[in-house]
Amino acid sequence: MKSVIIIYITALIMLFTTGCKVSKDVSLPANAAPAAYRNSNTADTSTIADIRWKQFFNEENLQHLINSAITNNYDMQVAVKNVEAAQLIVKQSRLGYLPQASLQVAGSINRPSDASLNGLSLSKFVGKSYIEDYSASAVLSWEADIWGKIKNQKDKALAAYLQTIEARKAIQTGLVASVAQGYYNLLMLDAQIAIAKKNLLLNDSTLNIIKLQYNAGQVTALAVEQATAQRLVAAQLIPQIEQDIIIQEDALSVLTGEMPAAIKRTGTISNISFTDQLSAGVPSSLLRNRPDVRARELELTIANANTGIAKANLYPSLSITASGGINAFKVSNWFTIPASLFTAAAAGITQPLFQQKQLKTHYELSKVEREKAVIQFRQSVLTAVGEVADALAKAGKLQEQQSIAATRVNTLQQATGNANLLFKNGMADYLEVITAQGNVLQAELELTVLKKEQLDARIELYRSLGGGWK
Repeated sequence: MKSVIIIYITALIMLFTTGCKVSKDVSLPANAAPAAYRNSNTADTSTIADIRWKQFFNEENLQHLINSAITNNYDMQVAVKNVEAAQLIVKQSRLGYLPQASLQVAGSINRPSDASLNGLSLSKFVGKSYIEDYSASAVLSWEADIWGKIKNQKDKALAAYLQTIEARKAIQTGLVASVAQGYYNLLMLDAQIAIAKKNLLLNDSTLNIIKLQYNAGQVTALAVEQATAQRLVAAQLIPQIEQDIIIQEDALSVLTGEMPAAIKRTGTISNISFTDQLSAGVPSSLLRNRPDVRARELELTIANANTGIAKANLYPSLSITASGGINAFKVSNWFTIPASLFTAAAAGITQPLFQQKQLKTHYELSKVEREKAVIQFRQSVLTAVGEVADALAKAGKLQEQQSIAATRVNTLQQATGNANLLFKNGMADYLEVITAQGNVLQAELELTVLKKEQLDARIELYRSLGGGWK
């Protein structure tokens, strides 16, 4: 009994001295992010990443598509299940300080040889040639967290759980951006097919006039052939754009977890507008808004925990075991209490000595992995800052290109109108009309592409800043 009391006292002492850290954690680099983005000297810390996606994208049809994607997309559903699985592991890790308990029921019959010492002893003292042994007991075992191993395991499980949350956020930010880009691509294709049909009607009108002139002997067959070829350029665009529309609608349907179908949309690409002030804030905000950067930060927490666990494995471990129950040589005597009751308790300290240097190597490898985690964190910040800088440059320069292209379209539209008027009055030949119509068709198509690219740049800026998961 005295030994049992000593074991319990030792356990209590070790319980109050648990959690001693044997490995110092490595902190995140303090200068991972620059003070400002390239060509941006603003001190404004506000960022569009803090805007909820429903406020950033205010088109009702687009909001419906994004909602469907977040709810039904299979990648998102897998990410949610990963979060649930990690949450279960966190709950289990919180029980690490509790002892393990098990119930054991055993029975055995042993008949030694009659010529053996045990057989002779049984015949002489017990009066039979075999011995029975039956027991039922509860066993408790507990390892004291002297060096913080269990605490590190809890920290590791929590960081892994938070990583799954960041992974879900990363999938959602990419999903929101992809759906928005696909939707705006549909609006661009709608604009392009309208341009192609408008130019086809214009070419039909010109071709009819040239045919009348040919019948009157005013132009040659070459004029009819060239006008027909120009008309076919616009005509060929229509099925090509219709094909692109179907493919884009199918892609959006898959993103939203639906079977391929037509996508409802209203408005035009020219009517799409974002907030005028696309503030990027300061690079340090990426550390709280970008899910991939946050995941790398948590990776360092896991690496620190692994290093602590590996270092703790090099030190002695204290384990305590206690059991109690009933034991008897006959089943009929099991319940002759208190005669059949028994208790047992044991404590042991184990110090690893030689295990082919596996523990030491594992510890050194964990330190290398921790250094890699710091490098990967720096790389994630660098990548994020680069993506934001690129998006800022694209948004600014595409705005300039769009302004120039719009002026060019207006000029060519006036030139086409003048060419048609002069042609009808016999003051311009058919080549000038065909050239003007071909130029305006190409310019109008290019303008829609530039508008779409500018929208893409703004969406990419929103995503690269970490917007879309709120």
